[in-house]
Amino acid sequence: MTLLHSVRVRHRSLGVALAAAGLLTTLLATAGPAAATPDPGDLTPGAGNRQSAGPAQGRELAPGEIPGQDEIVHSANIKPLANIPSANPAGINSDLAFQGNYAYAGSYDGFTIYDIANPKAPKVVTQVLCPGGQNDISVSGDLLFLSTDSSRSDDSCNSVSQPATEKSSWEGIKIFDIKDKRNPKYVKSVETACGSHTHTLVPGGRDIYLYVSSYSPNEAFPDCKPPHDGISVVKVPKKAPTQAAVVGFPVLFPDGGNPGAPANPGVSKTTGCHDITVLPSKDLAAGACMGDGILFDISSPEQPRVIDRVQDNVNFAFWHSATFNERADKVVFTDELGGGGGATCNAATGPNRGADGIYDITGRGDQRKLVFKGYFKIPRHQADTENCVAHNGSLIPVGGGRDIMVQAWYQGGVSVWDFTDSAAPKEIGYFERGPLTTDKLGLGGSWSAYYYNGHIYSNDIVKGLDVLRLDDRRTESAKWVWMDRLNVQSQPEYH
Repeated sequence: MTLLHSVRVRHRSLGVALAAAGLLTTLLATAGPAAATPDPGDLTPGAGNRQSAGPAQGRELAPGEIPGQDEIVHSANIKPLANIPSANPAGINSDLAFQGNYAYAGSYDGFTIYDIANPKAPKVVTQVLCPGGQNDISVSGDLLFLSTDSSRSDDSCNSVSQPATEKSSWEGIKIFDIKDKRNPKYVKSVETACGSHTHTLVPGGRDIYLYVSSYSPNEAFPDCKPPHDGISVVKVPKKAPTQAAVVGFPVLFPDGGNPGAPANPGVSKTTGCHDITVLPSKDLAAGACMGDGILFDISSPEQPRVIDRVQDNVNFAFWHSATFNERADKVVFTDELGGGGGATCNAATGPNRGADGIYDITGRGDQRKLVFKGYFKIPRHQADTENCVAHNGSLIPVGGGRDIMVQAWYQGGVSVWDFTDSAAPKEIGYFERGPLTTDKLGLGGSWSAYYYNGHIYSNDIVKGLDVLRLDDRRTESAKWVWMDRLNVQSQPEYH
């Protein structure tokens, strides 16, 4: 498939804040949480320097040091193995999924399939151009799913941007057949209310379910009017994917959720969810839903049921994503303060905002509760020209009662951190590049950083696919855990 159209992301009521870096800086400098925005799309990706494929040398940072422009730095226990430069440095790379010896990388332009049989030398198998931000991605068997959350003229890969105020505009889920990795075929689309910012694959027997997260309705949008207080559930028959359809819209917030400002200044009003992580082995899910964090039961996948709900109206601006630990007695929620376009990893913002919130799960059954224990934020301050905030990560399956994960922080790079003690988490490894730009706020860095079969894979917004090796006695046991697939938001049972 070939396209020449550029991508323009449709932003609803919140995205305007990112249009002017000066306004964003003002918001982030105020006391209390800053106004949150969706994932970046208005900022221009920073140019930086073109990086050639292959391993890159780096060094460790001195305490308090900010590396030079584009300079690679990393802890002694992390080694960069390879980088495959982005095919479109002016575009925006997004999420990752894995299956066998392949990595699937989303971007606002479409998706790329990489052969990662040799992690030291990944190869591009094919690139599919199918614009529609943000192209959140997952795979199951011979099927690949993409989320479209930018208003398009139709559901084809030849669509162009079209206002959401027009009834004919389309957003939702696209389904591809990837049996032939060199020639994926687009087989089906499913329109969903307010589009699909992200989706979460819920595996089943004969059917796959997708929990579709979207948000920010508007009275002017025919297919996205308020209230929008739940998620779309899409059912995909494995043997007949062309029959995929929306089978429900469960309401998760019958009271409307967090009201946001003015009751809670700087906190996003809950008008849907941003991302959901399911733990099928425990029939559990955790939802990051703008102003709320929720724990819910998915034993009946078409009718998820909320068990507990929490808010943090002091330090959380935008509940972005969630990760369970292996024993399912903790959840890590991320706060995407500034929407991914802000420079929030600095002394002025502090250690508790734009951070991870660690919650223990107490009790049993319907009496389970989320209990706040502590925050984690990377201890390495970033430049005021670097967008940096907590973003997508995954567990490193070390087992043995230890809780360690790897996480992307945009231009804050990749962080490996230990939250075995929920109240005292600590970073144990890192990889990052210096600022892309030194004269203005730029957009770049790691969107997603995930551990898969002995290596860390990072999809960098501008720089492309990075492969890292982690050598640390605390994580060695994870190298014995081998997966045949990984959709991080469909969290597997590793042991």
